[in-house]
Amino acid sequence: MPSAATISDEEISRLASLPRKPLTLADLVGHGKPPLSNDALLSSANFTLSLLPARLAHRIQKLRNLPFIVVANPNINRIYNNYLHSLSILEPFYQSKIVSMEEEVRFTEAMAELVQTHTNTIPILAQGFLECRKYITPADITRFLDQHLRARIGTRLIAEQHLALHMASAPETAEHELDMHNIGVIDTSLQPAKIIRSCEAFVGDICELKYGVRPRIDMNGSVKAMFAHIPVHLEYILTELIKNAFRATIESGNETHPIEVTFAAAPDVPLSKLDALKRLSVTDESVLDFSQEGLIEYCSSSEGLGGPLNSSAPSITIRIRDRGGGIPPEVLPNIWSYSFTTFNAEQATNANSASDGLQAITNGGNPSSIAGLGYGLPLSRAYAEYFGGSIAVQSMYGWGTDVYLSLQGIAKVV
Repeated sequence: MPSAATISDEEISRLASLPRKPLTLADLVGHGKPPLSNDALLSSANFTLSLLPARLAHRIQKLRNLPFIVVANPNINRIYNNYLHSLSILEPFYQSKIVSMEEEVRFTEAMAELVQTHTNTIPILAQGFLECRKYITPADITRFLDQHLRARIGTRLIAEQHLALHMASAPETAEHELDMHNIGVIDTSLQPAKIIRSCEAFVGDICELKYGVRPRIDMNGSVKAMFAHIPVHLEYILTELIKNAFRATIESGNETHPIEVTFAAAPDVPLSKLDALKRLSVTDESVLDFSQEGLIEYCSSSEGLGGPLNSSAPSITIRIRDRGGGIPPEVLPNIWSYSFTTFNAEQATNANSASDGLQAITNGGNPSSIAGLGYGLPLSRAYAEYFGGSIAVQSMYGWGTDVYLSLQGIAKVV
């Protein structure tokens, strides 16, 4: 665990009081396609540095606002110290602008350390809140985690985007190693159907190991549709939704009925650059702690996307339909609550055992200790909603469930 940080309470309070600028997919591609020039890399570093300190300080304040007995829990206290540590390693950089490539290299090393430090935040918090469930209500847990994990999405994206741009722009990176469709962590030609097939294979293997059968997926609609989005987010969401559909289908005895996946690409709708970016931004300040501040200035600036934004912000909706018997009425109101699970405490604790491999599918297909703890669906919704998407569930108890995943992309960079 990182050592205790030395950053002062006054500095934390100052940073936490600063406005937190909205993050859009447009911002993440705003420095152009790699390899970037030195000036563009410096711009990316300073953009990253302009966003992270206030966000980290704000999360520290929110952790401090939890009941003392909760913050004193070793797991939650570890996360608190991780945030203190990350803010302290940024302090030498945000005091002044990064102006040299030597500084940019040191800053990038700090970003790599920050990302590594917070890799296991979700399972650690999950375990901490499981241990503290006597001292904090499920509603308060959900309220805190909904804000905290959504804020973590943005913080991690900001850091990982600069890391990806730096690595893709390194002199030793051969031209053939660059994916011309990628701008950092964003794939500008992402095809959801391919990710569906990858998730189907992975979840199907687990099902076959546990149950001896594997459902199949039939795809229809705009199967070849592409848009610009973040692959790891889509992989996490689709793995969770397919896992739920497969499990319900098998346990209801309907594994011979395929899961039906339908793709619908929204038609292009003419939008101004400002309207397009607003659609791609987090807007509910009361829930997500972000605002629209800065968008008008952004759209009127000469910087932007390194090229004009076209007139549409494409979106894709994916419907996953199963014959798994639906969701019981007494369960349905709780499906978006963190820490709600249909497993008992012993099952949740043992969800990573080989016999419960299907429940261990979390975190983009990698097993972790949040399996069985009820984080999968609400966290998937957090990923979907971060850039203006949504997840909606319609259940016919006794028959099956339809899940609608809608995602906003970004207009092309030309």
